[in-house]
Amino acid sequence: MLDYKDIIIKHYALGMSGREIARTLSVSKTGVNSFLNAFKECKTLSYPLPEGITNYGIASAVYGSHTTVSGRDLTYEMPDYEAVAKDMSSRKNMTLVVLWNRYAKKCRDCGLKFYSYRQFCENYTKWCEENKETLHFNAVIGQKMEVDFAGKTFRMVDPLTGETMEIVVFVAVLPYSQYIYAEGMVSTKEPQWIAVNNNALAYFGGVPALVVCDNCKQAVIANRDWIAPELNKDYAEWAEHNHTVILPAKVRKPKYKSSVENAVGILEKGFFHDMEEMDYFSLEQFNRDLWKHLDKLNNAPFTKKPHSRRYYWDEERKELMPLPPVPYEYMERRTAKVSSDYHVRFDNAYYSVDRAYLHKEVLIRASATMVKIFSKEGALICEWPRA
Repeated sequence: MLDYKDIIIKHYALGMSGREIARTLSVSKTGVNSFLNAFKECKTLSYPLPEGITNYGIASAVYGSHTTVSGRDLTYEMPDYEAVAKDMSSRKNMTLVVLWNRYAKKCRDCGLKFYSYRQFCENYTKWCEENKETLHFNAVIGQKMEVDFAGKTFRMVDPLTGETMEIVVFVAVLPYSQYIYAEGMVSTKEPQWIAVNNNALAYFGGVPALVVCDNCKQAVIANRDWIAPELNKDYAEWAEHNHTVILPAKVRKPKYKSSVENAVGILEKGFFHDMEEMDYFSLEQFNRDLWKHLDKLNNAPFTKKPHSRRYYWDEERKELMPLPPVPYEYMERRTAKVSSDYHVRFDNAYYSVDRAYLHKEVLIRASATMVKIFSKEGALICEWPRA
């Protein structure tokens, strides 16, 4: 409900226009001007206002005892939608159901009439259209994959040692189909980060043109201006290997990866509540349970669409680029100096090098199965099976 007294005072006492009042109060200019026009036509009320009159009294005099110009029944208590919007944007996992229940309880306690949940949501949507500027991104089929970590974590107990470990959930989504992949991790270091990204691409059955990620250290070293972010070297090579492009979201701008934020919200407000009541003794057990729930979610029909996520994914995967023949392997990087016996030491093992590099520094890049040795200029010298 607009603050009618404040609008009248600002307009008549301070000489402010409807546009200036709307900007000052952060409300709709149309709503302010409509009220001022109705107030000028009112035969029972004028400025200066009678002492002690309330906003409800002003509304009753201007619009009649029951309805506003928009047809709203004034016998119903209007929710504070500015506070609702603030809670929805700032409080984690807040829902309109929770806020409507609080509003309804407050009205019951005060003996006031309140809107149904459907009317509450419809009015909130109208308020947002009038008061909030929103940037919408239209999803393009096969264009991108968004990745992030869920805020909710789980506990796992080692059956041998009794040690409690934390499970972090990685989440990936294709925005067009909203097809979701998730996987639990006990470590979020670079090797595990590369592995879950590989698993997401395998699950989706192809590679999108873009991968939108958060500014976590596993993906981004620095992202000061969003134009030229400095990527983690391993993640950049992972993208090159898969012929895709990493596009970090703007810092502290979740709308730039809204699909994965929405997917995380669906998981945390949904079956995560059931999973947190379970006892897990291995990561494999946790992921089996997670994937079982995820499969049901992806096959369930949308509320406002005729089909499921899997149905739209069947269409989208045809537009994805093919997976590379071999998944990208995380590489450990070291520098070493070739010793007098023409060997370098890496991970407590020794690997021979061409004698031309005696006493020179070389670069070592090692996967789980191979050790490759390069010159400082980047030329491959030799490669050996990892000991």
